[in-house]
Amino acid sequence: MAIEFPSILLPPSINSGSIVDITVRRNHDSEAATQAAFDTLQNSIFEKYGLHTPSEPKLRCRNATQTSVVLEWDPIDLATAELRSLSLFRNGAKAGSIPRPMDITSTKISGLAIDTEYTFQLVLRTSAGTYQSEKLEVRTHKMTELSGITVTPGVLPAQLRQSLAIAVERVGGKLVDTVRIDTTHFVCTEGRGKEWERAVEMNIPVVRPEWIEGCEREGRIVGVRGYYLNADPRLRQVGQGIGMGGAPASGHAHSRSRNESQASMRPPSNLADQRRTSGTPANIATDRTGSPQTNVVPPTPPAKDENRESKSGQSVSRSASVSSVSDRGEDANGVDAIKERPRSSGTRVLVQSPMGASHKEQDLPYRAGSAAASSEDVDAPEKQVSDSGTMEDVAL
Repeated sequence: MAIEFPSILLPPSINSGSIVDITVRRNHDSEAATQAAFDTLQNSIFEKYGLHTPSEPKLRCRNATQTSVVLEWDPIDLATAELRSLSLFRNGAKAGSIPRPMDITSTKISGLAIDTEYTFQLVLRTSAGTYQSEKLEVRTHKMTELSGITVTPGVLPAQLRQSLAIAVERVGGKLVDTVRIDTTHFVCTEGRGKEWERAVEMNIPVVRPEWIEGCEREGRIVGVRGYYLNADPRLRQVGQGIGMGGAPASGHAHSRSRNESQASMRPPSNLADQRRTSGTPANIATDRTGSPQTNVVPPTPPAKDENRESKSGQSVSRSASVSSVSDRGEDANGVDAIKERPRSSGTRVLVQSPMGASHKEQDLPYRAGSAAASSEDVDAPEKQVSDSGTMEDVAL
């Protein structure tokens, strides 16, 4: 067996014709070091690309109001994968994609229905696969639930700021020093400052401190239209609901008293309604101030009109089947009074003018042929034909 060995590898003392002994042996130490380095590299590659994978998003609710929900999540972990997209789904349908998902960790969904349950889910798509968060169920608040209010105070006097903090705590809301994504209202008395500019930029309602007082008084969320810095206070809807203490608001009581006053101004439909509403007998005259005058001599009845008597006789004769009618006399004080008397051969009825200024009695003959009056005429004997031909209410 011949081995060709390069002469350049021979020691310098070797000359032509020299005999050289060459020994070959295995280097175990070098083999061990090389194997250890290879194993370390292989394990690092496996741990980096085989064990550490992207994490599923962790979605949670940060705040909820009557019409909006603020969601937040932990920073996404892609491991060694590349990001494709991060999308938000609402009730199983895609609501939109999150811009700059590596930097943004929260979002606000507006325009929701009041007191409605929604389901949200984050879907992360990467080069290593698709990862989904657990479904999050969130219910928007009712109009009477004020715990979702998050207020950021602006330029306020010290005493007013302290009162604002107490009022927000009473209604169950939160008070934060800076404008955040979950800030619902910016409260101040002067529109200036960095936080005010940021609130305007984020389209957050800027209202006066009276808005919190209105919510507490009404026990529900009230509109902000009348509470803007330059808004007319008359636009504030005060007293439309029941306060948190259970007592009706002053505006509601005022509206009720106004309705009662309007009802009292309507004239009664008949003599019975007049007695019931005013509590004063209909035959007692009143002065201009509305106080009754008991000692008033009734006016002299006008001369009898034969035409009117004939018209009245035709109407009253139809109700001759009524058992008894009322007659009018005078009591000891000279005041008109109504009394009952049995039916005689003639029927006496009291005709009252539309304004109640004068009264007169009419004796109408009783005719047997009128006993066949209809039941409708008997049930409604309070109808009398006036001079103009229309029906008026009379007292029987």
